Amino acid sequence: MNEFDIKALTWDDNPQFAERSKHIADKIREHVPLTKKMVGFEYGCGTGLISFNLMPYLKSITLADSSDGMLDVLRKKIQKHNVATMEILKTDLIIDKIPDKKFDIIYTALTLHHIEDIKTILARFYKMLNNSAFLSVADLDKEDGSFHGPEFHGHQQGCPMAENEKVRYDNQILIKILINNVIIELLPVYSDYNLAQ
Repeated sequence: MNEFDIKALTWDDNPQFAERSKHIADKIREHVPLTKKMVGFEYGCGTGLISFNLMPYLKSITLADSSDGMLDVLRKKIQKHNVATMEILKTDLIIDKIPDKKFDIIYTALTLHHIEDIKTILARFYKMLNNSAFLSVADLDKEDGSFHGPEFHGHQQGCPMAENEKVRYDNQILIKILINNVIIELLPVYSDYNLAQ
């Protein structure tokens, strides 16, 4: 059992988490032309707060996380609301096989700063995307490490993608939005570009 399994039962009770998730979903909708023909994938979905906000605008969504506790809460929410357009996937994309199907948008929020190998996870996202699809990353801007405290084992000073001039995987960032302590980046992804190069 990890820390997110423990926090899962009360996660949705925090109004800050709900507000932040809605704000991120609104920004995605503002800058990505979502349609009911598009298939989405959320990585590090937790209890699905962002995806529940985006669900009315997408054909279907696969929600992926490695926390059993978070996925248990999500499963109950999907059943409670009788949602037929959401699919749950337990995975760690750094070590597990990537899904066979392709997606029109992949989005992830406050997840990448927990992942040591950013380049590998972004390369795996790329392989999962259709041509001309979108990748949306919302994560911590560079900070002093106080967001998590000294016991945290991820990127202690924010997500490396926040150092935008040093880590530009495609040089075609569509937009970067700073929201308090969180950045949102929406990157168009093209079939002739390989993030792993």
